[in-house]
Amino acid sequence: MIRGFAVLLSFQLAGELSVRAAAWPIPGNVLGMALLLVALMLGLVRLEWVTEAAELVLSHMALLFVPVGVGVMLYFDLLAREWLPIVAATVLSTFVVIAVTGHVTQALAGAKPAAEDAGE
Repeated sequence: MIRGFAVLLSFQLAGELSVRAAAWPIPGNVLGMALLLVALMLGLVRLEWVTEAAELVLSHMALLFVPVGVGVMLYFDLLAREWLPIVAATVLSTFVVIAVTGHVTQALAGAKPAAEDAGE
């Protein structure tokens, strides 16, 4: 498990350092996990190395949402004032994500979009 945590934290560190050095507008941990994905796909990192550590982190994922809950409570007045734009952005972005995910899934699966299937 120590090796797994070392691998996970090394990729997170690599992502953080890369983002800070290049001043990219993405979170370093997201870049680190993308780098880990590439390393897994290329066989540079074996899945067995990180499985146990990743399962442990995932089993305690709920603890990572405690700061978010505290932040919501801290900014409740702001959220109460700006509820309409927040709800509108949330609903709109949800539909955009669903549509993009559907199109990407169809493209990766090689399926025709539903509109084309209905026309045939």
